[in-house]
Amino acid sequence: MKSDEIIFVVSGLPRSGTSLLMQMLGAGGAVLLTDENRLPDDDNPKGYLEYEPVKNLRIKKDWVSDSKGKVVKVIHALLPELPSLFQYKIIFINRNVEEIVASQKKMLQRAGRTGANMPDDKLTALLTAERARILKWVGMQKNMELLECDYREIVEDAFFNAQRIATFLELELDINLMAQVVDAKLYRNKY
Repeated sequence: MKSDEIIFVVSGLPRSGTSLLMQMLGAGGAVLLTDENRLPDDDNPKGYLEYEPVKNLRIKKDWVSDSKGKVVKVIHALLPELPSLFQYKIIFINRNVEEIVASQKKMLQRAGRTGANMPDDKLTALLTAERARILKWVGMQKNMELLECDYREIVEDAFFNAQRIATFLELELDINLMAQVVDAKLYRNKY
C-alpha cells in the first residue's frame, strides 16, 4: 500500500515520549498533522505537536480521512476510536510507568493542579494494565500495524531507533536529523 493511503499514528500513555517521537518524525521529513493550540512549556520545551480534533475522536471523526500520508498523535485510550475503514501504522512508545507517574505529578504541580487522588502504586498498576489492554487490542486489528519503541532506548541509541522507525513506516526519512532531535537532558524522571 502506498504511504499516501496510510495514516501514521504516534501513541502511548501520557508523558511517555510521544512528543519526542513527533519531533523526530518532523525533523526527518514526515508530514505532521498538528496545530499550535498547545504551546511548548517547561514540561515539554520542544512542543507537544498535537492536533486538537483528536481529543474529540469519540464524537467527531471526519478529520481522520484528511490525515492519510501524515503523522498524527493519538493518546492510547483513543486508538479504538480510529475508524476501521483506514489503514494505520502505529508507533507506540513505552516508558517505565513509575517514570510516567512521576512526570505527570510534576507537570500537574507546575500547573497548580492536582491529579487523581490515588496512591502512586495503584496508579502505576492501573496504567500498566491499561497499556497492556490497548496493545492487545491493537494487535488484533487487521487494519493496524504496530511498532513498539522504548523511551529509554531511544534516548540511549537515537540513531538505531530512528532507523527502526523509518523502516517500519517505509518512509524516506533523514535518520541523522531524526536522531539529532533527541536531547538526553530532557529525560528528567528516571527510575
